[in-house]
Amino acid sequence: MAICFATMTTAAPRIPLGRSYPMPPVARPKLKLVPSKIDILPALSPAFDAQTTLNKYMTGKSRCEYLTGESIFSQGDPADAVFYIHSGKVKLTVVSMSGKEAVIACLPEGSFFGETSLAGEPLRVSSAYALQSSTVVRIGKTAMLDLLHREPEFAEQFLAYLLSRNNRMQADLVDHLFNSSEKRLARLLMMMANYGQESKPIPVIAKISQETLSEMIGTTRSRVSYFLNRFRDLGYINYNGGGMQINSSLVNVVLHD
Repeated sequence: MAICFATMTTAAPRIPLGRSYPMPPVARPKLKLVPSKIDILPALSPAFDAQTTLNKYMTGKSRCEYLTGESIFSQGDPADAVFYIHSGKVKLTVVSMSGKEAVIACLPEGSFFGETSLAGEPLRVSSAYALQSSTVVRIGKTAMLDLLHREPEFAEQFLAYLLSRNNRMQADLVDHLFNSSEKRLARLLMMMANYGQESKPIPVIAKISQETLSEMIGTTRSRVSYFLNRFRDLGYINYNGGGMQINSSLVNVVLHD
């Protein structure tokens, strides 16, 4: 999925002072505002046992090990396969024409990515890197399409997963547009710790760099450092060896207006 941002530079016509202009009639007078606290931590659909189904088929499938920071594929590479995270975590990034990079997703174990190849995208519109040591299964496009036709139950669960992740990304976009960077960081940390999800929370999350966090919420590394120190002083987070302990009280930052 390509995400493009355009900036308008044309000057708006100047309106003479002392002259009023009537506002156009409201097209949808029954439009209602939705409270901002709805789905602050949107849940992904329950994980399904994809590995069992994948184990049935050997043709067109391979498994690779990736070290932390190692590239899985790059933006502009041929889109000829779908990937499944058997273990570890993967980061998806996009680079703009001006060279600015943004993190668009951090996917946990049990996630699929690269599925745009099934929709006919000839080239990758994002890059994928291992956030930690990861085992990733590569499924060729032809093999994946064949699997979806042969296993209708798997196809139904795969579709439900994609729709759920699309809802999650839509909620992330709304969060990015309307919430402060402090709220965005708190929300991101709680989702990384599985708060609000159907699976059990994992209060201690793996170590992640402040630079990566800043890229994910669209702010500077110094601001992330400031907010993390503030969260720690308030008792919302603690540093535990190589990880970060996320306390449920951090939700106070997300809910605060």
